[in-house]
Amino acid sequence: MSSTEAIREILASHGKLPVDVASLADDADLYAAGLSSFASVQLMLAIEDRFDIEFPENRLNRKTFASIAAISTAVDEITAAQRAA
Repeated sequence: MSSTEAIREILASHGKLPVDVASLADDADLYAAGLSSFASVQLMLAIEDRFDIEFPENRLNRKTFASIAAISTAVDEITAAQRAA
């Protein structure tokens, strides 16, 4: 399973979106789709648990969680950085 597919699953279970996650494009604005700040924190925690990563402080912003593509990019970059460390 790709990181994007896993993020979609997590978003579906933790994002509390009023729309079907499957209907969203990877670059769709999740906040425009109904993602709340509280749900974004729940999403972040679930992603950290699933991928065994920790979002660094500089990634804890709206831009990181703006879309499935943005989240996937962040997860891939954090995973690579943690493996290299």
